[in-house]
Amino acid sequence: MRKLLILLLIFPLIIFSQTKENEASLKTELDSIYKVDQNFRRFINNSSADSSSELNEFLKEQGYTLKEFRANSWPIIDKHDKLNLERIEEIIRKYGYPGKSLVGYPTNEVVWYVIQHSKKIKEYLPIIENASKNGELKFTLVAMMQDRQLMFENKEQIYGTQGSSRLIKNKDTGEEEYKWFIWPIKNPEKINELRKSTGFTSTIEEYSKQLSITYKVYTLKQVKNLDFD
Repeated sequence: MRKLLILLLIFPLIIFSQTKENEASLKTELDSIYKVDQNFRRFINNSSADSSSELNEFLKEQGYTLKEFRANSWPIIDKHDKLNLERIEEIIRKYGYPGKSLVGYPTNEVVWYVIQHSKKIKEYLPIIENASKNGELKFTLVAMMQDRQLMFENKEQIYGTQGSSRLIKNKDTGEEEYKWFIWPIKNPEKINELRKSTGFTSTIEEYSKQLSITYKVYTLKQVKNLDFD
């Protein structure tokens, strides 16, 4: 009887310990996925990182030389995005959305980043929205994902979080160049009020500047016709 009582007391502790180990392992894996997702993008947008020992060490870990990465940056990023997504989908099937209560902040945002960089936003958006409703993810990230899906569908975005570009001909030089702009917004006259009420800390003008874009209101028709005057 005494042995049985001891086993009954110890067994829950074992389960608790295993659960904590699994959560720690999941957090470590997600942090590693985030590193891959963000570092490739951070380095492609920072030419001064060419001589960075951090860059070279990261590339070495991933099996690339700096020369290989510079020559094939986006194919390499696309390859790892797909690998990350495959693993994230497995994690979602097992745990649901791994939110703040499971893996803490900011690890709770890793799944969002991977899906945001994929072509499966529409499929997983309801899960992301539900995670936010349950307090597992901040709403501004949900808003960004909603905006991106609307842009993919050639519809007006709501919160003004998405920029895009089109290849146009410069009227002065005749040369082709990319025109960057904030994707058309549903109610541009009220966008700053909406952004503030939903948790964004910058105005649309300030946010555009952060993206190195001069903010101007465009319609879907103007974008379709490449009318950027």
